[in-house]
Amino acid sequence: MASSLKFGTSGLRGLVVDLDGAPACAYARAFIEMMREDGAGARLMIGRDLRASSPSIAALCAGAALDAGAEPVDCGAVPTPALALAAMQAGAPAIMVTGSHIPDDRNGLKFYRPQGEIDKTDESRIVAWHARLAIDAAPPRRAEGRSFDALAAYRARYLDFFGADALAGLTVGVYQHSSVARDVIVDILRALGAEPVALGRADRFVPVDTEALRPEDETLARGWAKERRLDAIVSTDGDADRPLVADAQGAFLRGDLVGALTAAMLGADAIVTPVTSNSALERTGLFASVLRTRVGSPYVIEGMQEAARAGARVVVGFEANGGVLLGSDVTRDGRRLAALPTRDAMTPILACLARVAQTRRPLAELAADMNFAVALANRLPDAPPERMGSLIARLDADDATLRDRVFAAQGGVVARDRRDGLRMTLGDGSTAHLRASGNAPELRVYVEAANEAAAQALLAYTLDVARRDIQG
Repeated sequence: MASSLKFGTSGLRGLVVDLDGAPACAYARAFIEMMREDGAGARLMIGRDLRASSPSIAALCAGAALDAGAEPVDCGAVPTPALALAAMQAGAPAIMVTGSHIPDDRNGLKFYRPQGEIDKTDESRIVAWHARLAIDAAPPRRAEGRSFDALAAYRARYLDFFGADALAGLTVGVYQHSSVARDVIVDILRALGAEPVALGRADRFVPVDTEALRPEDETLARGWAKERRLDAIVSTDGDADRPLVADAQGAFLRGDLVGALTAAMLGADAIVTPVTSNSALERTGLFASVLRTRVGSPYVIEGMQEAARAGARVVVGFEANGGVLLGSDVTRDGRRLAALPTRDAMTPILACLARVAQTRRPLAELAADMNFAVALANRLPDAPPERMGSLIARLDADDATLRDRVFAAQGGVVARDRRDGLRMTLGDGSTAHLRASGNAPELRVYVEAANEAAAQALLAYTLDVARRDIQG
C-alpha cells in the first residue's frame, strides 16, 4: 500500500502510522546527509509540538543523527520559529516534528538549514538522498540528545525589541488549547506589561487551523469576550508558526489582515504574500511593492529574496493563514528585530497588540482602517486528489460552459489566475478560488465578496458545488 508521506506547502507530512518508525529515521538521515554534503551536518537540533506521536518521532530523528555520526540536540517542545531561531544562531540544521494544524493521527517533519527554512530545491535533494540511502526498512533507532533551551533567545528577541512597557494597560486573553507556545505567550505578554488571561487549555491535541477555524473556536472566543473585559484574544496553531488574533468582541481577524497590520507597524516597503491573500492589499497604498506567490512558505521566502534583490528596505512576508516571515532586520527607536525568514506567530501577535497600546484605539477600528474585502475560507476534507484535480481542470478548460454555468448567478467568470489552483474573478466583482491542499487530502475554497452575507453565501455555494462533484 502506498505511503501517505509527501512534501506539501511546508515540510513532509502524512499519517502517523506511515511516519513513526523507519520512515522518520530515513527522512531525517537523508536531510542530515544533504546538510553534510553542504558542510553543515555535525549537529542536528530537534524540536517538537504537543501531539501524542511527536516525542517518539523526535527520538527517531535523534537516532538517525547518531547513525549518521552527528550530534542530536534536544530542544524539547518549542514553537517552530523558536527552533529555527536557535538553529540559525547555532549555525546548525534543525528538524521540527510537527503536523501543525492537521489532526492528531497525522504528523510531519519541517527541515531547517542553518540559514533558515529549506526551499523546494532542498526538498528535491532530500527525496533524492532518501532514495539513494534506501533505508526505509532498516530497524528504527530511538535516542536522546543533549538538552538545550531554545526558548531563552526567543523570549529575549521580543522583549528587547518591543520594550518592557509596550503592552502596558492591555488585558489579553490567551486561547491556549494544545499550542506548543501556550505558556511562552503568557510569559512574554506579562513581561511586556500586559495582563494575560489563560483560556481554554486542553489536555489532548486540538487541530486548530488558523485558515479554516472550527465553529467551536469562534464560539469560545465570543463567549470569553462577553464574560471578561479583554482588549484582544490571541492564540496560535499547534506549532505556533501561525497566529490567531481576535478583537475585543471575540471576532477573529483573517491572517492576511493580521499580516498587513504587522507589516505596516514594522514599516515595510515591500510585502510578499500568496495569491490567496486579500485583494485589498494592493489598494491600501501602504506598501510600495506587493509581490504575489503560490501558497506555501518556501514560495514566500523566494519572493522575499526577490524583493530584497530589487532594493526593498524592509521586506515582510505573510500568508492568508497568518504566518509572518521577516525578511529584513527592522530598527526602531534604537531597538533591532533581526530577520527571521520563517513563519512566526509571536511577531504579528505582538505587533498588533503594540499598535493597540500605542494608539489607544480598539483592534477592530485598526482592522477596519485597512478596508479589506470580506474574505472567507473553508475546506472540503477527504477529497481524493484525482477528483480535485479533475474539477479544477474542467473549470479551467478552454470551453467556458461549465464555469459560466456554475457561476451564472454571479455574472460568470471574467478572469482566471492559475498561479496556485484556480482563482476566478466573477462578473459581480466577487472571487472564488479552489486549490488542493499541500498538507492533507482536502480541497481549500477561498472567496471574496462585497459583504459578509454575500461572502457566506458564495462560500457555501462553492463548497456545495465541489462536494457534489468530488464526493458524489
